[in-house]
Amino acid sequence: MRYDVIIVGAGPAGIFSALELSKRKKSIVILEKGKDITKRRCPAREEKKECQRCKVCEIIYGWGGAGAFSDGKLILSPDIGGLLPHFVGTEIDKLIKEVDKIFLHYGATNEVYGENEDEVEKLQRAALKVNLTLTPGRVRHLGTESCREILSNMKREINGKVDIRTKFDVDEIITEDKKVIGVRGKNGEKVRGKYVICAPGRGGADWLQKEATRLGLTTKSNPVDVGVRIELPAVVMEKITSVVYEPKLTYYSKYFDDRVRLFCMNPYGEVVTEYSNGIVTVNGHSYKDRKTNNTNFALLVSTTFTEPFNEPIKYGEYIASLANMLGKGVIVQRLGDLRSGRRSTHERMQRGIVKPTLKDATPGDLSFILPYRYLPSILEMLDALDRLAPGVNSPHTLLYGAEVKFYSLQLKINSRLETEIKNLYTIGDGGGITRGLVQAAASGLYVGRMIRNGVSPTNYKTTL
Repeated sequence: MRYDVIIVGAGPAGIFSALELSKRKKSIVILEKGKDITKRRCPAREEKKECQRCKVCEIIYGWGGAGAFSDGKLILSPDIGGLLPHFVGTEIDKLIKEVDKIFLHYGATNEVYGENEDEVEKLQRAALKVNLTLTPGRVRHLGTESCREILSNMKREINGKVDIRTKFDVDEIITEDKKVIGVRGKNGEKVRGKYVICAPGRGGADWLQKEATRLGLTTKSNPVDVGVRIELPAVVMEKITSVVYEPKLTYYSKYFDDRVRLFCMNPYGEVVTEYSNGIVTVNGHSYKDRKTNNTNFALLVSTTFTEPFNEPIKYGEYIASLANMLGKGVIVQRLGDLRSGRRSTHERMQRGIVKPTLKDATPGDLSFILPYRYLPSILEMLDALDRLAPGVNSPHTLLYGAEVKFYSLQLKINSRLETEIKNLYTIGDGGGITRGLVQAAASGLYVGRMIRNGVSPTNYKTTL
């Protein structure tokens, strides 16, 4: 099979590439490892079972990518969500507006958080008093159920204009004389194309790293983010989430001076699991209309490794595997038990005020999993958060571990997001360029436009 453009991955980055490219009469194919969105289901979530460790996790892979099962937070700020502004410059503002407009066209809500500048400024000032930095950003919350519907609407739009092949696992990128000519599937099938856009998502970051090494591409590791997911009564964070919904709070620990960030806030949401590369990790989401009594969010510590170590993805996987070893999946611990140096038990969990929304987490001791460098930093940030939102530091607050984000690779690319191999592009979270729906979608829109308009290459920029 021959195409003008091959898109590897059907997450937001790949979908927005296809939406843009389909405006011109080009032959385009999307190759996706997982299933069609109508066939994606997670037994653990639907039937409230423990993670079934499916061979291909349907939370991560399939049409819509991990975004299909996320709660769909559109963060409409160039300062949040990745490194794309470094490559596209002032174009980022226009791209974000276009991405937002497209989401609205396909069914996104009109409600936006963070538009009351006076209230946001009050939160910023209060955060600074307790050594926290709040990065403001407007947020449009789609909700988990709406997110799938919107992504389905996008698929219907390009159906017939673009060939969509699900359950196609790409094994290798094929090149010739430093120019891409196609890809090869694990089934041995070759698909040839003039352009290849790699948009494998977080789940495909490890695959892209291996391919970059095999092809001799220049790479640089991003910081690896390791931490826990916090769950507490929703009323504790309500004064913050009612204003900004997704507070981007950052703290630098006193002892190690490590950056700790609050990530993926889910007001009235649920804690859930993900399964990738043989490892169960924790995540969270929230529905638009279905609410729990709890709010959850991640606290992640960023670590940048130096020579000779250059495999942060494997390091993160190793930490998560310890939780799987000790807890047969995700471990949960009450904050009071952690501070007292004891493991949580089923009996103590039952006496707690906060009832866990993740039923199959194993009560245990996170100090056996997380290295010492991470735990004090996380506990310090909880102290700071408690001064901003009293009640965070309750002994009943729950911590789930481990949460690890596997977008830890950057390829050397030019301002078109093209790699050192001609006509081979890398976009989205899997390429280490973005960290969220909006910038991932914007990177897809941008590359699709570059190819569609035939813009000439520019000089290579050094990755950050």
